[in-house]
Amino acid sequence: MARGAGDVITITVEIEAARKARPNAAPNEIKEHPMQTPLDISFQNSEPSEEIRSEIEWHAKHLEKFHDRITSCNVTVIAPRSRHQKGGLFKIDIRIAMPSHKDIIVTKTHDDAPEHEHVAVAIKDAFDAAQRQIEDAVREMRGQIKPHEGEDHGHVAKFLAGENCGFIETADGREVFFHRNSVLDDAFDRLTVGSEVRFVEEMGEKGPQASTVRLIGKHHLQ
Repeated sequence: MARGAGDVITITVEIEAARKARPNAAPNEIKEHPMQTPLDISFQNSEPSEEIRSEIEWHAKHLEKFHDRITSCNVTVIAPRSRHQKGGLFKIDIRIAMPSHKDIIVTKTHDDAPEHEHVAVAIKDAFDAAQRQIEDAVREMRGQIKPHEGEDHGHVAKFLAGENCGFIETADGREVFFHRNSVLDDAFDRLTVGSEVRFVEEMGEKGPQASTVRLIGKHHLQ
């Protein structure tokens, strides 16, 4: 779907503003560790944009300083179907491969942050989430933290109106979909926004989802 001239100008202005706001925006200030596989960037619902591509490349280079063994990074930019429709948001999906560790996956498919009508904000938020996961992965591989064994911890972030499902916010700020049928002990009706839960995450057809969800009391938290 082709963008209009107004859309291109808006994206250019947004990205220029994001670059000026960086504390250290010069890419050559970052120690690079070239990935084994070149950065892969794809676009959905829009034509490829060199401005967006350049912004993603900067964030990817910045990300590499946290771990010099990132082997590949795939980024998908999903534009709103109409930039002229109020509330249209950009979605950013990232998959990062690291040796001796499961892939780092960031999906903003279900994120409804209104700020994500600005593509530069959506890109920054997605890479910030990836950075948090990479930092945890590096500490895990160095033995500074124990790997997750089975269940992860989070809290209920929101429910979908009129549906028997919702989303769990994880410790690293991601959102994981869950359905009533995944909640143990028939506890779905006792869940409220903010309820502490433990869950087992898996990759579904539309992104991360919880295969099981267990309601816990705050006194069980560590």
